[in-house]
Amino acid sequence: MTISPPESSPRILHSSAGRGWTTLDADFVHMPRGKAQAPGGERHVLGMHFGPPVRADCTVGGTRMRGLQTQGDMDFIPAGMDGCWEDDADCRILRLSLDPSLLGRVAEDMGKGPARIDVIPRLRLRDARIEAIGWAIKADLEAEAPSDPLYIDLLTNALAVRLVEIAMDGGAPPERAAAHSLSARQFRTLTDHIEAHLDQRLHLADLAAVAGVSVTRLKTLFRASTGSSVHQYVIRRRAEHARALIATTTMPASEIALAAGFAHQSHMAATMRRLLGQTPGNIARPSRKI
Repeated sequence: MTISPPESSPRILHSSAGRGWTTLDADFVHMPRGKAQAPGGERHVLGMHFGPPVRADCTVGGTRMRGLQTQGDMDFIPAGMDGCWEDDADCRILRLSLDPSLLGRVAEDMGKGPARIDVIPRLRLRDARIEAIGWAIKADLEAEAPSDPLYIDLLTNALAVRLVEIAMDGGAPPERAAAHSLSARQFRTLTDHIEAHLDQRLHLADLAAVAGVSVTRLKTLFRASTGSSVHQYVIRRRAEHARALIATTTMPASEIALAAGFAHQSHMAATMRRLLGQTPGNIARPSRKI
């Protein structure tokens, strides 16, 4: 989504560019007061308002909204639709863009055909679940060390599920089949893959392919099998793997952090303290041979 106000330009404060995200593009943007044009693009865009209220006059695809935009208010702009905004004061917007095909895949995973999705502009949308996802994404954008891409994949999928629910029936969650667990073979294949690739970036779509299920289905089945999300499982295994390397090798801590899939040594130490109650300095190391 490219916004080109006629007088002054928006300023990107934080961006997902360069953070290794593959399922979602995100920017936290300072928008100057006045008019702004948003030409229709190839992706759906969700904008979430942060900060003090502003009076806004918004038009998207023939739908118009005039009134007060407060923190948490959201505008959903379908792919291909132009938009126009006029705000009476500066504001900050979390701008999220998703490929339309993602919503189609999620609808199929939920047992609903993509044709059921009513993709229309929604202005001043309020939804507690989407707002919580937005806050989590904003926090990650502002963090010095980016989260594992797997965490962003999970947030993106949760966002897509909620958008599909809203598009299909105004927000009521569809009936779901009873959750089952991964088969023993699926679980072993998946966890073996995770163990073999702890030092690499893991993505939800790749893990779903290894298990032979859809992304949405993997989330449900994995939690039913383990009691935790895929991301929580992977982070704990990285912390445990790092602890084992510290206790059994003389590798420098900086190298152990990378071998266990952490961004850096401080990231490893903070995660180990949170999940295991230990820091690298608390773990006895083997003596170096002279």
